[in-house]
Amino acid sequence: MFVILVYDTAVERNPKVLKTCRKYLHWTQRSVFQGELTAAQYRALMAALGVVIDPDHDSIVTYTARSPEFVQSTTLGVPLGGPGDIL
Repeated sequence: MFVILVYDTAVERNPKVLKTCRKYLHWTQRSVFQGELTAAQYRALMAALGVVIDPDHDSIVTYTARSPEFVQSTTLGVPLGGPGDIL
């Protein structure tokens, strides 16, 4: 499945969330990641993030599609991130 993940977390948790997301997805911009994952990888990512965040204050939103061909994106301004090596 193709996954787009967006997070809004407290400043002190940002580095841990960033590091966790980079293990599974490609950084796109600031707090946005995308990439293809298996169902098992998706569950592992969400479980790992569930340990890192404070669910009473932080927010993580994921959008899933069967493949990247079903998602259209447009960038205005400077493109950041992009497909690269996953840590």
